[in-house]
Amino acid sequence: MLSIHHNLIGTALAALVTLGGATAANAQGSVGIPVASLPAEASGDARAPYAWTDFCKRTPSECRTDTREPERIELNAKLWKTIVATNNSVNREIEAVTDDEHWGVVDRWDIPTDGKGDCEDYALLKRKRLAEAGLPRRAMLMTVVIDEENAGHAVLMIRTDRGDFVLDNKRNAILPWSQTGYVYVKRESQYRTGWTSLGGAQTPTVASVQR
Repeated sequence: MLSIHHNLIGTALAALVTLGGATAANAQGSVGIPVASLPAEASGDARAPYAWTDFCKRTPSECRTDTREPERIELNAKLWKTIVATNNSVNREIEAVTDDEHWGVVDRWDIPTDGKGDCEDYALLKRKRLAEAGLPRRAMLMTVVIDEENAGHAVLMIRTDRGDFVLDNKRNAILPWSQTGYVYVKRESQYRTGWTSLGGAQTPTVASVQR
């Protein structure tokens, strides 16, 4: 499980900003790609999760930021189909286990090559496979949120010209970030090897597209 200090949760909850989202009926366009939605804006530097820093020491190639790559993906039906298929396949393939069960530690980030992992491991594998499919790694950001159980959770945020979308191991539906019901704490920076704050923005849940 992703660890977040209680003070961080308190800070995020104190900074809630309610954001509107598209209705469930408008979540996907008629041409097979999502209807455009507002992006998630960063608001300054943030401390990287300890387990991410440890992961980067072990696997530096997964953490480098190449500023020559585009910040956003120009989304089309083919790319969206690839993103959806990757999200579904990883959610189906990986067995959900806690880091304590898996590694005997509170928090460890890794590519789940043994077929087991928790939230951040799902996200790391999705990013790796999408990068191998040709999507720019710079536009795919590990993101820390507070979930519906008031616990730390990690997802993959994909930044596109149609808004920012979340790939999540809790659901197969890929939602605009503003429809997930999460509190957004921080994500990877697109400008350096580091993290940036998302200001504790709170989002409503669109229940009918949860799965």
